[in-house]
Amino acid sequence: MHIEAGVVVGSKMLLSYATGVAVVGMGAKLAWEHIQESGALSLLLRTIVAIGLVFTFFEVFPHYPIGVSEVHLILGTTLLMVFGVAPAMLGLALGLLLQGVTVAQFDLPQYGINVTTLLASMIILNIATKKIVPEGTAYKDISYTQMLKMSVIWEGAIVSWVAFWAFYGQGFTAENIQNVLTFGGAYMLVVLLEPLIDLAILSAVKAWYKSDSCNIMFNKRLTNCQA
Repeated sequence: MHIEAGVVVGSKMLLSYATGVAVVGMGAKLAWEHIQESGALSLLLRTIVAIGLVFTFFEVFPHYPIGVSEVHLILGTTLLMVFGVAPAMLGLALGLLLQGVTVAQFDLPQYGINVTTLLASMIILNIATKKIVPEGTAYKDISYTQMLKMSVIWEGAIVSWVAFWAFYGQGFTAENIQNVLTFGGAYMLVVLLEPLIDLAILSAVKAWYKSDSCNIMFNKRLTNCQA
């Protein structure tokens, strides 16, 4: 989902700065709500782990440049279910920044574009999850169908944002349309894999997590634990 350098240039970059500030601001609001509900230490610990995972998704997991961007396996649904929306958003934003500062400086000018793609997609996923998974249902107990819906929404949102930036930057030329379609087709193949990984993680949680009390490292909704 890293948009290629040169796709959006010049004054058009101003929009990415505005959208980047907007989604980071939303992340800050959700972080404050998390602190009020679960405490600052919970947010800090979960965010640190999420940053490490996001960096791993970007740099260690297989990733391939296709069309206007790159195809990554970014387990956004796992981040949301295990850590909660605020740590997931902070992990995505800071993990992306860490990657840019340490190993991919050429991506830093596109940071506003890429952080918008990730955080806006996480916001969409969070809203959709509330509709897909009934209130009172622990995430560890959801079905494959529910997980597949969540994965489709997550990946679909990322592809939609990448397509927006590509068309915004380069217009609706035949070559650009082909590049976007090629990227989208390759990216949606991830949908076949991600729900299986997510369900494997949830199965591990179900087998390991026997206590009814909450763990500071995990989202309360993961097991519907009691504080």
